[in-house]
Amino acid sequence: MKEKTKKPYSTFLIKGLCCSDEEMILRKRLSKLPHIHDLKFNLVAQKLYIRHSTTDDRILTEIEAAGFKANTTNRLLEDRSFYDKYGQVLFTTTSGTLWTSGLIAQHAFGAPDSITIPLFVLAIALGGWRIAKKGMYAIKSLSLDMNALMTIAVVGAMAIGEWAEAATVVFLFSLALLLETLSTGRARRAIRSLIDLTPPTARVKRGIIEESVPVQDVCIGERIIIKPGDRIPLDGEVTTGMSSVNQAPITGESKPVEKKKGARVFAGTINLQGMLEVQVSATSENTTLAHIIHLVEEAQSKRAPAQQFVDKFARIYTPAVLVLAVGVAVFPPLALGLPFTEWFYRALVLLVIACPCALVISTPVTLVSALTNAARNGILIKGGVYLETLASIRTFVFDKTGTLTEGSSRITDIVPLNSLSKNEILTIAASLERYSEHHIAGAVLRTAMDENIPVDNVSIDRFQSVTGKGVTGIVNGKRYVIGNHSFCEEEGKCSPGIHRELDRLESEGKTVLILWDDKEPVSVIGVADELRPDAREAMQRLHDQGVHAIVMLTGDNEKTAQEIARQLGIDAVRAQLLPEDKLTEIEALKLKQKVAMVGDGVNDAPALAAADVGIAMGTAGSDTAIETADIALMGDDLTKLAYLKRLSRKTVQIIKQNIILSIGIKLVFLILAVPGYATLWMAITADEGAALIVIANGLRLLRMK
Repeated sequence: MKEKTKKPYSTFLIKGLCCSDEEMILRKRLSKLPHIHDLKFNLVAQKLYIRHSTTDDRILTEIEAAGFKANTTNRLLEDRSFYDKYGQVLFTTTSGTLWTSGLIAQHAFGAPDSITIPLFVLAIALGGWRIAKKGMYAIKSLSLDMNALMTIAVVGAMAIGEWAEAATVVFLFSLALLLETLSTGRARRAIRSLIDLTPPTARVKRGIIEESVPVQDVCIGERIIIKPGDRIPLDGEVTTGMSSVNQAPITGESKPVEKKKGARVFAGTINLQGMLEVQVSATSENTTLAHIIHLVEEAQSKRAPAQQFVDKFARIYTPAVLVLAVGVAVFPPLALGLPFTEWFYRALVLLVIACPCALVISTPVTLVSALTNAARNGILIKGGVYLETLASIRTFVFDKTGTLTEGSSRITDIVPLNSLSKNEILTIAASLERYSEHHIAGAVLRTAMDENIPVDNVSIDRFQSVTGKGVTGIVNGKRYVIGNHSFCEEEGKCSPGIHRELDRLESEGKTVLILWDDKEPVSVIGVADELRPDAREAMQRLHDQGVHAIVMLTGDNEKTAQEIARQLGIDAVRAQLLPEDKLTEIEALKLKQKVAMVGDGVNDAPALAAADVGIAMGTAGSDTAIETADIALMGDDLTKLAYLKRLSRKTVQIIKQNIILSIGIKLVFLILAVPGYATLWMAITADEGAALIVIANGLRLLRMK
C-alpha cells in the first residue's frame, strides 16, 4: 500500500550530461538536498528522474550550480542559436587548426618558441575552456571526472614546458567529445524518431466544421477525421468509414490491417485508403505510442547486469589509477632520486588512462540501440536486464489458447446421445456458457450466434461455475451440466459411447465438452481453435536460435495437447492444468534452468511474472499486458520471438566485445605508461579512439533487421 502513495518522479533534461562521472557529481550534490527521495539517470537521453518533496526550481538551481544547463521536459531545451548548434564544432576545428599550425611551424620550419608557444596556448584555450570549466565544477564538488583529470593533465604538461603535448591532448580530447556527441546524438535521435511518429495536429470535427487542433488540446470523446495518407494522431475507435491501416510503427506488422466501424486505431499508424472518422479514446499523453516511448526511455535507466559490472569496475579502477599516478609522480624522485619532470610526465599519462570513458559509455549506447530497434519492430522491452537474461535462456514455455492458437475457437462437432436435436443441444449449451468466463464459453456462444440460435429468452437458475471443470444450471426448469471428461466421470455420467467420441475428436486435436442432465449424457461437443499460421515456423526458428526445449501449457486433455504439439514441433507438453497449475509448472522448470514464458499477458499474468522473462503477445492497446510483462509483442507475430532471441544474443555479444576492448586498451597503456613507453597524445588517442569504436559498435544494433 505504501508504494501507491509515493510521489511520482519529476523529469529533468540536462544538456551535456554524458558520462557516469558527471552523474556522480550531480548525485552527490542533489543527495545533500532535503526532501530528495530517489534519483535515476538516463545518460543517453540526458534525463534525470527525481522523486522529491521540494520545488523543481530548487533542483534546477542545484543542477546549474554544478555546471549544467537544465530544464523540465515541459520546456524542452533545444539548440536554437547558431552558437548552440555549431559552437563546439567551431572551437574544436579552430583549436585543431592552431595545433596543426604550431606543429608545422615547429617541425617543418624550426620556428622559435616565441611563435609556436602562442599557437599552442591559443589551441589549448579555444579547445579546452569548456573542458576546464566542467573540470573546475567537478573539483569544487570534490569529484574527479574525466574533465577534471584532463584539465590537471594539461596544466601539468604546460607546467613542465610540454606545450605541444598539452595542445595535442586538448585537441584530441575535444575532437573525441565532439564525435561522441554526434554518435550518441544518433542514438538519441532514434528515440526521438518514435516521438515524431505522431503528427502535431488533428482534424477535429466540431459541429459541421473541421478544425486543425494541436493534439494535446483534443479531448477524449471528440471525433477526428483521418484522410487517406494521414498519420493517425490519437488512439480511438472508428465510428464511420472503412480503410486499411499500416500498424507497423506500433505492432511491427508487415501487412496493412482492415479497419471498419468499431475497430481500434492507434496514434502513429498510417491510414492508407479510405477516410475514417474516429472517436478519441486517449489523450496525447496516454496513447499506446506514448506508453511505448515512456517505457523505452524508462528501460534505459534500468541498469543491466553488464552495466552494473562496468559501473562497479569504474568506481574501483579510477581511484586505483589515481593513487598509482601520485605514487609514480612522488616515489621515484623522492626515494630514488630520479628526474622529477620525467616521472611527473608519466604520472600525467596515467591521469589520462584513469578516465573510464570508453568503458562507461559502451554499454548504455549498445542497450539503447537494441531497445530502440526492438520498439521500431513492434517489441517493447522493459529494460536491458531482460534482454541480457533472454540471451542465456534455452527453455521457452507457451500458453496454448490465444498464444499458439487464434483464440477464437468454434464448435466443429455436435454428437447427440439422446433424442435432442443439434439445435436444442446448442441452445442449452450456449444458455449455460453465456454466464461463464472460460475461453471455451466464447467458442460455444460464437457458434450459437453464427447459427442464429437465440439464448437471451432462455430461463437460467442456480448457475454455478466449477473452476477447471465446467458449469451447471437449471435450464427451463431442468438441471444440465456442461464440462470436461473428468467432471463427467466424477458425476458418474460417462459411457462407452462417450469414450469412442472422445478418442476420435481428441486424435483430431479438438477439445471435447460433454453435456449431460441428471439422468444421462446428452451430447459430446467438439471444439477447435485454429492454430496460428506462423506458429510452426516460429517454433522452428526458435530451435534454430539455440532454444533446446519448447514447452506448452494447457488445460486441454493429454491427447489433444500432444496432437497440437506434434503439429507445431513442440518438445514437451503439460496438459490438464488448472490456472494455478501453470504457475507451479513455471516454478518447477526454473529449478533446472532459466525460463521465458510467452502468454496473452492478462490471463497468464502470474506465470509471466514468475518466469525469468515474461513475454506478452498481441498487446497493442492493452495497458494491463504492457505493464505486466517484461517484454511485450505489440502484434501477434510469433516469428518475432526468434528475432528477439537473436537481438538479445547480438546485444550481449557486442557488450562483451566493448568491455574487453575498453579494459584491454587501459591495461596495455597502464603497462606502457609506468616504464615511460606511452606518451600523453598516444594515451588520449587510444582512450578516445576506443570510446568512438565502442559507440560505433553499439550503434550497429540500430541497423539489425
